[in-house]
Amino acid sequence: MRSTVEQLVRWLKSSRQSLIPHLYGDPSETRAERIIRRVRIGVVIAACLVTLQSVLLVLGAWRDDRQIEGDMGVAAAEVLDAGPRRSTIEFVTPDRVTYRPELGVLYPSELDTGMRIYVEYDRANPDLVRVQDRNSSLAIIPAASIAVMGWLVAAAALSGLALLQRRLNGQDSIKEVSQSSS
Repeated sequence: MRSTVEQLVRWLKSSRQSLIPHLYGDPSETRAERIIRRVRIGVVIAACLVTLQSVLLVLGAWRDDRQIEGDMGVAAAEVLDAGPRRSTIEFVTPDRVTYRPELGVLYPSELDTGMRIYVEYDRANPDLVRVQDRNSSLAIIPAASIAVMGWLVAAAALSGLALLQRRLNGQDSIKEVSQSSS
């Protein structure tokens, strides 16, 4: 049992060293190793940017909700055009002004063209509208899934680069052996 745990720890350490790039170069590093190291750093940076984008998506939805709740109006609306990511609506405020928000309604899932719904809007900015009783918590699952998929793609790319690095190191050792035997 103890040897199995030790083997697992050794494997985890070697995996960490081969998957997570170090930022500094080694003087004995070949040109190919330097390129692979820089590509690995780029992959990690890209995954971090995707994660940051996901966090900003949720924070932006939360900010919009706070703005709507700060000066909220409620109105009946008609769905003019429904889509999975964007739905166009039209609603009339209590002061009898008709609005068609240019960017559509927030949280438009499960809407169909012609539906009559209630919306909550910011009275100071009636173009900021959400479907009643929906909020930024609906943005968490899509944002988290984007971040997770970004890291899964990054892990696959880092694994491929680690495999490439091992093959290059294997070819270098074969060249050294053949040169020393000649």
